[in-house]
Amino acid sequence: MAGNPENPIGVPQLELEATIGFEGRILGGLKVHPDRQHLVYALGCTVVIEDIQSGKQEFLTGHTNDVTCITISKSGRYIASGQLTYMGFKADVIIWDFETRSLHARLVLHKVKVEALVFSPNDAFLVSLGGQDDGAVVVWNVARKEAICGSPAQVESAGVTHCVAYANNDEFLFVTGGNHTLRVWELDVENRKIRPTDVNMGQVKRVVKCIEMLDDDKFFYCGTTTGDIIAINTQTRLFQHVGPAKELFSQGISSLAILKTGEVICGAGDGTVSVCGTLDQKFKRTKRMQKLDGPVTSLALRGQGHQFFAGTGKSHIYKFNLTEFTHELINTCHYSAVNDVSFAFGRSDLFVTCCYQDIRVWHLESNKELLRITVPNMTCNAVECARDGHSIVSAWDDGKIRTFYPESGRVMYTIENAHNKGVTALALTSDCRHIISGGGEGQVRIWEISEGYTMKGARITTRLVEALKEHKGSVTCIRIRKNDSECVSASTDGTCIIWDLK
Repeated sequence: MAGNPENPIGVPQLELEATIGFEGRILGGLKVHPDRQHLVYALGCTVVIEDIQSGKQEFLTGHTNDVTCITISKSGRYIASGQLTYMGFKADVIIWDFETRSLHARLVLHKVKVEALVFSPNDAFLVSLGGQDDGAVVVWNVARKEAICGSPAQVESAGVTHCVAYANNDEFLFVTGGNHTLRVWELDVENRKIRPTDVNMGQVKRVVKCIEMLDDDKFFYCGTTTGDIIAINTQTRLFQHVGPAKELFSQGISSLAILKTGEVICGAGDGTVSVCGTLDQKFKRTKRMQKLDGPVTSLALRGQGHQFFAGTGKSHIYKFNLTEFTHELINTCHYSAVNDVSFAFGRSDLFVTCCYQDIRVWHLESNKELLRITVPNMTCNAVECARDGHSIVSAWDDGKIRTFYPESGRVMYTIENAHNKGVTALALTSDCRHIISGGGEGQVRIWEISEGYTMKGARITTRLVEALKEHKGSVTCIRIRKNDSECVSASTDGTCIIWDLK
């Protein structure tokens, strides 16, 4: 144990039991496994495999930084994931064995970021696309765990390449697309070369964000930031059609899925999920349309597409019924940094989290959201559950302390201008009559909460008891002793101060 370089002092490692969340900002970051029983998605440095029926989660850990792309082989035997790293360092591609949930190969060649990944139809090859600082496309031999060949992904005059797609029936043909670049590649394994052909687009200029191949490989469709779909003939490498002509998708098309009927499901940047007609129908938009919360970044068909899943940039996963075109939210979480976590007093199954714009109450055993409190365009820096269970007290960057009812999420009372540079930390005494808050300016303030009665009924009043000025930087944390006689505050100035509250 002591000789393990990852754990030099022999401390037992914590095992991850469950996660609540989904990294929705990865384009194509939500996949349905070919066995139709599992969802695969990224969350931070981890790849999550979740059973669709039971919700049971398994984790693939091995990345050293955020996962940026995921793909699953056609047979379902392998999962591949790429990551982000720091400038000047190599970014890993990891191939996982799905059956054993173990690492099959770690492939290191790209710099800084892996942009996209795709397997060949028979699992023989993996194509990886480097990010803006790398700009290379590399073909790997999956069995030998080595690179076959590589090439710059685009000509120097073109922009960044964003996506890659493999032919469904040809082991030696794949496509890349991006900023004013669209190329069809042929793999020559014997000579260890890949030969690109630029698609002749004529006068059409587009930025491609996603590519999907038809089952017979005759055409491939590209979703663009303009909000339309481009159809390209795979054999001739010629531009075929662009549509819908008049009803463009707002904020561009960020994900595509092709149904067996030839119709196309489009996910747009404004949250629209819509079914468009076939190529012969010029991709005309149908009446089947739904609006989701956040840009649609992933569309994953389950089986033939009778059911499909949509992931959004606000970390929501929706399940769709294709026939009725109805949807339900099956997974949700914060989509920005979680600033604080607080358990309800005496309860291990209820906890509260906060971040930009919202506070959420969670049930631990089911991993489900019970309540969401939203304050638009504000960041909640700290949250605390009152010991009596009657309120949730929160600290906000607009300088206010807001207290909410835990059942309904309605505002109980607000302390205006609690601190000049935002409220950054808070704590409650055990009798729930005093709030101790810390601010961005470095002050620790004590507030008294009292309940009075007026002609209109009960009314809660707040009063500033004391302002303690000692810290030079913003207050990051406050903790109170059990007997409420003292508290300790920590600050970005590197100091911790114990205060006498009596």
